Amino acid sequence: MDSHDILRILSTELDGQGALPWPVVALRICGAVLLSGCIGFEREVRDRPAGLRTHMLVGLASSCFCLLTLELVARNFGSDVQMDPIRTIEAVTSGVAFLAAGMIVFSRGEIKGLTTGASLWLAAAVGVAAGLGIWLLAVLATVLALFIMHLLSRFERRMQKGDD
Repeated sequence: MDSHDILRILSTELDGQGALPWPVVALRICGAVLLSGCIGFEREVRDRPAGLRTHMLVGLASSCFCLLTLELVARNFGSDVQMDPIRTIEAVTSGVAFLAAGMIVFSRGEIKGLTTGASLWLAAAVGVAAGLGIWLLAVLATVLALFIMHLLSRFERRMQKGDD
């Protein structure tokens, strides 16, 4: 490979011509950050260990992994290469599950951090949906998560007061 080949490859990589147009990529990444941030904001307001920034980063990373997968699938590697795009989703879920498990603490007979761990896992799913451009799923999951975490926590507190 000579210097002209290297320059041609670099110019192709930097011209922004991928599997998806850059405005679509930017929208998907920003959407993942925004929607995951909504979930993280709820955790931040409740002063939980994984808040706004953590959830936004998880959503961003998940979206990036999906966009990378779409890019790889669109490239022609010849018949020698076999790819399974589902492995990206498996890798995101197992990686975030590890993060989420770190949020869960058993102390003095109580489990703490379970909802925060679950919300991190959900932020990853929202990021995956946004990265793949499945906006209805991403937005609906975010809205339902906020409903579950905010309104149902009030209901739980009222039920606990009734038990006392």
